[in-house]
Amino acid sequence: MNENNVKRNSPKAWLLAIRPKTLSAAVIPVVVACAMAYADGGFKLFPAVVCMIFAALMQIASNLINDIYDFMHGSDREDRLGPKRATAQGWISPTAMRVGIVFVVTLACLCGCLLVREAGMWLVFLGGACVLFAFLYTTLFSYIGLGDLLVLAFFGIVPVTATYYLQTSEINISIIICAVACGMVTDTLLVLNNYRDRDTDRQSGKRTIIVMFGEKFGQQLYLFLGIAACVLSLSLAFSGKYAAAVVPLFYLVPHVATWKTMVTINHGRELNKVLALTSRNILLYGLYLAIGLWLS
Repeated sequence: MNENNVKRNSPKAWLLAIRPKTLSAAVIPVVVACAMAYADGGFKLFPAVVCMIFAALMQIASNLINDIYDFMHGSDREDRLGPKRATAQGWISPTAMRVGIVFVVTLACLCGCLLVREAGMWLVFLGGACVLFAFLYTTLFSYIGLGDLLVLAFFGIVPVTATYYLQTSEINISIIICAVACGMVTDTLLVLNNYRDRDTDRQSGKRTIIVMFGEKFGQQLYLFLGIAACVLSLSLAFSGKYAAAVVPLFYLVPHVATWKTMVTINHGRELNKVLALTSRNILLYGLYLAIGLWLS
């Protein structure tokens, strides 16, 4: 999207702020869970749609919180290497951004309440944990090297298992495998971001695991996460889901190719094109896994 001539607090400014390209990371875990529920004969449309909307809204809320907090914390400086951020660029005022965050979080909570009657009060506590995660991820955990663990939990384990349970009323080892695999693949996006920003993060006091353990560790972690997710997928063969074990292996081709590009570029704004490739790969893995589950 063209970022020139963005009017302050305009619809275009808000569209840039919510980062539509990141929504695949929120939607894919729900798609995988629905595919597993379908494969196990328990798919239900209403909870599936509600979970999809809730996940997308929480991703948007997390993006907006990240936008304003990094601006206030001084992380979005003029030497920023990543895509431009709305508050730092003046596209959205800090006051309007806070109002937007409250609006999106409220909308997400109201959406989640649609399932409380049939699911029980545990869903309220889970939804509250998701909201808390959205705030703590940006304001605390991403600054002390725990962002990756939260991504694994809230972009993998929580959305996949919760969506599946709301449709089937059970949890099994296969859905846990899918949940961890989704979280690992999604974390490659955070690893790439932290790899690109390692120097500016160090200067601003943001201690990501790439800052703590170094450039080579970041390269190895990126490659490992994708391979480990595919190895986990292979274990689905033990539960008779052979297509789900094999089809996700096609993800390894673009994943390894993207990793090679990342290592070759190594640093600078040019890594942003690897960001786009990584987002595409996450989408591909989720679709491959979902198709494999459907075929199973």
